[in-house]
This record gives sequence, C-alpha cells and structure tokens, in this order.
Amino acid sequence: MFAPPRGSRRLLRGQKDAPADEQSQQGHGHDATTKNCLPFFARHSHCRRGQLVKISVVIPAYNEAATIAALIDSVAAVPIDKEIIVVDDCSKDATRSILTGLAGMVNLRVILHERNSGKGAALRTGFAAATGDIVIIQDADLEYDPKEYPRLLQPILDDKADVVYGSRFSGGDSHRVLYFWHYLGNRALTLMSNLFTNLNLSDMETCYKVFRREIIQGIQIEEDRFGFEPEVTAKIAALRCRIYEVGISYSGRTYDEGKKIGWKDGVRAVWCIVKYRPSRRRIATAARQSRASAAALAHRGTSSAGPSAPQV
Repeated sequence: MFAPPRGSRRLLRGQKDAPADEQSQQGHGHDATTKNCLPFFARHSHCRRGQLVKISVVIPAYNEAATIAALIDSVAAVPIDKEIIVVDDCSKDATRSILTGLAGMVNLRVILHERNSGKGAALRTGFAAATGDIVIIQDADLEYDPKEYPRLLQPILDDKADVVYGSRFSGGDSHRVLYFWHYLGNRALTLMSNLFTNLNLSDMETCYKVFRREIIQGIQIEEDRFGFEPEVTAKIAALRCRIYEVGISYSGRTYDEGKKIGWKDGVRAVWCIVKYRPSRRRIATAARQSRASAAALAHRGTSSAGPSAPQV
C-alpha cells in the first residue's frame, strides 16, 4: 500500500483538518489487510506521495435551467484543482443556451447529447471524458453542496478508501424535511442492496459518490437511468473496493421545483439490485482481470497514464 499522499494538504489549499468528532466517517467493505480483487489500484494509483491531485466533477443535467449556472459557480468556487464536465442530456429548456454562454469558462467542458438517454447514460459519457485522479458525481439541482468536497475526498487522500459515498442519513449538517415515503423508499432500497452486496451502507441512492478514476472507468455502466445507483454499488462490491461513508447535508427539492425520480425508477432499482448482485462468477472475473491488468502494468512499467482497469 502506498503512504497517504502529502499532496492532500496542497490539494485543499490550506484548509484545516476537521476535528475527529466532525468527520463521522464510516468504513465499509474490506480493510487494507484483506485480499482484494484490485490490489494494483493501491500500488499504482495516480494519487502518489507529494503530487498534486486533480479532481473531475461530472455533472449530468436535464432541464436544469433554473439552477445550472449557480451550481457551476458553486463548484468552481471550491478551492481544489479540478475540471468540470457537464453532460447535457438533450434538455428541452434553456439549459443548453446557458451552458453555451459559459463555454469559455476555465476548466469547464460541456458535452451535449443529441437525444435524451437518462442520468446513467450521461454519467457514462462524463466518466469516459474524465482526466482527473478522482471523480465526483454532482447533480445539477443544488440539492448537494459542493463545499463538502474536501470532506468527501479525505478518505481517498488518506489512502483509507477507493470509493466514498456521501450519506444523507449519517450525521452531516442541515437537512430539508420533505417526503416521508421517499425517505422510506430510500432506506428500503439501501437495505435490499446491502442484503445482496453484504455492505452496511446507510444511503445507496445518494448522488455524492467519489471514485478513484481508474476504478470508475474500469466499470462497464449498463443502466441508462437511475438504475445506475444500485448497479455501480453492486459492481464496486464485487470488486471488493474499500468503501467509506461521510455524512453530508441535503437540501432536497419538491416535484414542483423539478424533482424527476418517480416510483417506476424505484421498481427498476429493485430489479437492478437483483440483476447486478455480486456473484462468485462476477467476483472471480473481476479477480482475473485485476491480476491480468497488474501483470501487464508490471511488464511495461508504470506510465503517466496509469493502469488499465478491469471491466465488470
């Protein structure tokens, strides 16, 4: 395992570490001593000692004209070296024209889908375009606060985690009080996902998911809509990644304010939990691909582009 990168402090540009009682981080999955399907990620990660780390913020957007400009400003204001990748999923409102007006912004890249394909499809496009060392998913609706990036990044920078979930139900700051049945549905889906993955997540459906880039680019995303959440959770469980949760704030919105997920997406999520559940075959396949990638990397030597990651 590599040592915690000293560049983490330079990444956060002088921000102080939070007190221990404020960090409320919960580890999941396998620790550093566990036989891991992805041992080469830790040995050959881009996040190396003393190096600056670059973050890719991937933002899927569909009909978010009311919030997209403010959201991009909020992300840009976070004092971290980053690129912002916005994937417009063929919006029908003014989202595209707003993004066109921001096209000259430093470190902003806008990708336009020619047809509406769904959040999962937009994320798939954004992940493929990412060049940073760490990838963060950010919704375009201002429900999640970019100021919390440092807290989300810290477990990876400390070499404790490969993947971090921001949990709306595990501490954090203020939360807007909204729909009881949405809350109950989220908890039920998380419980069902945990039963199949053997994780103990508190919020599987959260937007805030943070990955080492080589991990997320090595996962074949099949779901085009909101089924992405249970799919990616099952696949990182199959890869036996080190997963942490960090408590976050949440400012949910109503359907009148533009909330899009519905009961049909919940039904699809149940199907995805079952469909993508980790199996011995999937875990064995991931292990074989991990060993093959590690052997190929060792043969050719470490390159600046980093290792190729297994497909799941």
